[in-house]
Amino acid sequence: MTGVATGPHGARERRVRSGGVDLCVAELGDAGAPTVVLVHGYPDSKEVWSEVAHRLADRFHVVLYDVRGHGRSTAPEPLRGGFTLERLTDDFLAVADAVSPDRPVHLVGHDWGSVQGWEFVTVPRTEGRIASFTSMSGPSLDHMAHWLGKRMTRPTPRAVAQLLGQTAKSWYVYLLHTPVLPELAWRGPLGKQWPKLLERLEKVRVDGYPTSSLPSDAAHGAWLYRDNVRSRMRRPRTDAYAHVPVQLITPTGDVFLSEQLYDDLERWAPTLVRRTLPAGHWIPRTRPDRLAAWIGEFVTAQEEGDPAREDPAKGAYADRFAGQLVLVTGAASGIGRATAFAFAESGARVVAVDRDGEGAARTAEMARLIGSPEAWAETVDVSDEQAMEKLAVKVAAEYGVVDVLVNNAGIGMAGSFFDTTTDDWRAVLDVNLWGVIHGCRLFGRQMSERGQGGHIVNTASAAAYQPSRMLPAYSTSKAAVLMLSECLRAELAGQGIGVSAICPGIVNTSITSTARFAGASEEEQKRRQDRTSRLYGMRNYPPEKVADAVLRAVATNQAVVPVTPEARGARFLSRFMPRALRALARVEPRIR
Repeated sequence: MTGVATGPHGARERRVRSGGVDLCVAELGDAGAPTVVLVHGYPDSKEVWSEVAHRLADRFHVVLYDVRGHGRSTAPEPLRGGFTLERLTDDFLAVADAVSPDRPVHLVGHDWGSVQGWEFVTVPRTEGRIASFTSMSGPSLDHMAHWLGKRMTRPTPRAVAQLLGQTAKSWYVYLLHTPVLPELAWRGPLGKQWPKLLERLEKVRVDGYPTSSLPSDAAHGAWLYRDNVRSRMRRPRTDAYAHVPVQLITPTGDVFLSEQLYDDLERWAPTLVRRTLPAGHWIPRTRPDRLAAWIGEFVTAQEEGDPAREDPAKGAYADRFAGQLVLVTGAASGIGRATAFAFAESGARVVAVDRDGEGAARTAEMARLIGSPEAWAETVDVSDEQAMEKLAVKVAAEYGVVDVLVNNAGIGMAGSFFDTTTDDWRAVLDVNLWGVIHGCRLFGRQMSERGQGGHIVNTASAAAYQPSRMLPAYSTSKAAVLMLSECLRAELAGQGIGVSAICPGIVNTSITSTARFAGASEEEQKRRQDRTSRLYGMRNYPPEKVADAVLRAVATNQAVVPVTPEARGARFLSRFMPRALRALARVEPRIR
């Protein structure tokens, strides 16, 4: 081992000798904190982890190293036989002994880093050196061989479909076994085009990644496949049981690996936590905030000996929303608070936004108690464009790009058209419409630029399609929100960003106690607010049901969602019996 130097991004670098190669090892964070070792895959170098590493470095001692033959680590001579899992295990142990000689390390692997990781956590000689393992996009070769064998010996229709599906996804494995061709391709046109392919197909931002060593990394890394795949497929180990707790993160959009590959994993990893992520293969680059949160949570659970903290959320949509970042406006009460709680119960990270700062803080605190791994409160008036711009910048920098945006903040306004003043109109449109526009424009743009999809939910109302003689301002604002949602849905569909308009009817929330009645005196305002609140209380349709509809709309990508029976009825009439709806418009309405 040589001395320590300062590398890119302020990382401390050292060289570790193992089996005739020099491994380039980078360290971030406090060396006295628990050590997390990140192992990269193919055809990457350790730089694939840079964004995850920096997010973890404030809590952990983070270690990254270039696998032999990659990045700034030297390659074995000869290459053939130099990349076996046994030699890679030697390298890992050499790094672990150098960076954490007295404490076991927490291992994290992606792609071939995960394939290696499964070897590390299932062989006897690493027992006591690893505290936990987080695996993503890389199965154990032994487990995979047994998975294939089981389905080949019992060729049911489902098993055959799974075999054919994974065979199609593994096309590149066969090519990498051909002699010379992969090296020529990577050192030639493929190496030059790879960054553009990643950007176009996986929406991976290529700033600082891949590094200039990519062609040689990929050429050397072909021996990972040649030295290991066929031998393990022919003679898989029967004792490949994990001796540490395992967290499995499965991207549902992985074009190289089927989710079904992990169906039998409980057999091999008795202490297993499963998480899914709606993303492609290169999640260390496209979802660094999510991975850092899950890794940090899992490592902390092991360090504190608290197995309960390892368990994923148990909400109805936990598989869909666990770990996602959800921002809800108008979250201090009513539908907004209920929606924040519903996402929290499903394991989402929540940003509760409201101009009532104390109410938003209470929502965030309760969200954490309910099940959100992280929740924050932000005090913002959604009608203030500059404040919303600052919020968008802060959220992206401190919490990550929002996965689900819920534009829920709204105010009520009743009264005839001629009683509704210009100031009344501005007040309603500023919050109900411009607040939604600000949210969609700012956070929707971040989703679009990230290129990994997302979802926008805009709270409209049954008043959006049910005319009323006494709700001209409110109905107009909500109709505009509904049409905005439909237009955005069409525009963003090609980017994998869904847009839903939620249309509640009469829901028992605090909007009735704060609604304004145009043309009424202060005394009359109070009387009408009290009367409306009593009527809504008698109806007593809970905001939690609207929150359930929000989660369902995102999970199933619904466009327009009438929630209450009266909202569904009005939607039906607006489409098939508009004359009847116009007749109802003459009746004094009740705000949503």
